[in-house]
Amino acid sequence: FNVNEFSRNNFNGGGHIIRKVLKKRGVIAHFFFTGDFYREPENRRLIRKLKRDGHYLGAHSDKHLLYAPWDKRDSLLISKEVFVSDLDQNYAEMAKFGIKQSEAPFYMPPYEWYNTTIAKWTQEQGFILVNYTPGTRSPADYTTPDMGKRYIDSQTLYDNILRYEATSEHGLNGFILLIHLGTHADREDKLYNKLDQLIPELHDRGYTFTRMGF
Repeated sequence: FNVNEFSRNNFNGGGHIIRKVLKKRGVIAHFFFTGDFYREPENRRLIRKLKRDGHYLGAHSDKHLLYAPWDKRDSLLISKEVFVSDLDQNYAEMAKFGIKQSEAPFYMPPYEWYNTTIAKWTQEQGFILVNYTPGTRSPADYTTPDMGKRYIDSQTLYDNILRYEATSEHGLNGFILLIHLGTHADREDKLYNKLDQLIPELHDRGYTFTRMGF
């Protein structure tokens, strides 16, 4: 069971809260950050602490590009050259923190939106494309109240995670659970504030948190 934390933009409000909870609970997680997040001065202290704690620090595109249209996923909005350059820049920022490409082979695409061409290009660059496991709707923790019916409060998301665990054929075995490191200020209800409750609950249900193998 892998918990993946990453920042969609430069929202880092939950970073230090999440780190403290993970350290308290003895959990290693995966963090996927954009190049812009890595190069932002105010994030440096958090990144260094996460690395020191042994968490996986990975790439999430340098500029958080949209690879394919929302309504035509098999098409492309970027060229291979743009893809490779953007990916290289993301890893170049990671290198400044001593993160080697060989230590960070897993790549989570921006918006978690990609197609077979993007997966092929990722593999050609020597990386492994990963995505969150669907079913719990946890990625909706970025939504804000002004989004109307799209907004999902954190208690509902928390309940969805436990409901999925109880009703899915395989529970949460091998599950990649995505939670945002930070959200827009308009969302005062942060799902990451429930991590200190969620982790022991899942431990009680027999789960352990592990790094993805490589």
